[in-house]
Amino acid sequence: MPSLTQLPWANSCVSACTKLCMAMRRVTVPLVAGLVVVVVVLSLLAEHCLADGGGLAERVIWAVNAGGEAHTDMHGIHFKKDPLEGKLGKASDYGVRLPILRSSPEDQILYQTERYNEDTFGYEVPIREEGDYILVLKYAEVYFAQSQQKVFDVRLNDHVVVKDLDIFERVGHSTAHDEIVPFSIRRGKLSVQGEVSTFNGKLTVEFVKGYYDNPKVCALYVMKGTLDDVPKLQPHPGLEKHEELEEEEEEESEAGEEGGKKSTSTAPKYRVQSGPRTPNPYAADNSSLMFPILVAFGVFIPTLFCLCRL
Repeated sequence: MPSLTQLPWANSCVSACTKLCMAMRRVTVPLVAGLVVVVVVLSLLAEHCLADGGGLAERVIWAVNAGGEAHTDMHGIHFKKDPLEGKLGKASDYGVRLPILRSSPEDQILYQTERYNEDTFGYEVPIREEGDYILVLKYAEVYFAQSQQKVFDVRLNDHVVVKDLDIFERVGHSTAHDEIVPFSIRRGKLSVQGEVSTFNGKLTVEFVKGYYDNPKVCALYVMKGTLDDVPKLQPHPGLEKHEELEEEEEEESEAGEEGGKKSTSTAPKYRVQSGPRTPNPYAADNSSLMFPILVAFGVFIPTLFCLCRL
């Protein structure tokens, strides 16, 4: 009886099986490697999405709706009820009767309520971990209808981080405005806008009484991260060009004052504004100029009539 290897068809089967195994090995190795790469990429994308979206609320360590009740905004940030209620300053909901521009409808309450005080006041924020942080201050001018009516400073552990804040002068009436202040805490030191001081575990945010009316705040929060992590307000239509023209005029003015010499100042602009300034609606009011003209006409016409009769 012939052996299995002596049969022609058996040799063909063995050869085919060998080739098939070798082909499968060549295909399987890159296929497994490709699957591993896909799994790693998907894991990285998932982590990135959590960091950009779902992780935003988790990075906020403290948030308060000043003068108002607790509220969770569209980004998942939970603003607590104002802890100063009944203790310091006065709460106001005067702005609830007004729609707030640049803010989403569900989050307008963060700009419609506020806390103000007739003297300097503030909040204390406990911070236990080192790292980079962002302070976000939310504002809207819902009462005054012109600039130079409410002007005040903001201090962060005795560092002035916002100087001469005039909300109406920046964005106009009933319009959302965020002041964004980055700072860092490392080795027991607070660093903000180029200044350094000792940090004892508490961040004191103060609104400093100025010459014009009372300081206030609508809402505020502190989060870990950088400027790129802060949600941006909606754009203010038609005003971006106005801000560019103002910046060009300021640069030309500075160049003229220095006799055409290029400025050597390299001081960075730390304040990050939420949007461009709006023109003062009262700046173009010429009614005061028309009054004396009308009076002159009122006197001239009767006088001319009397002279004609003579």
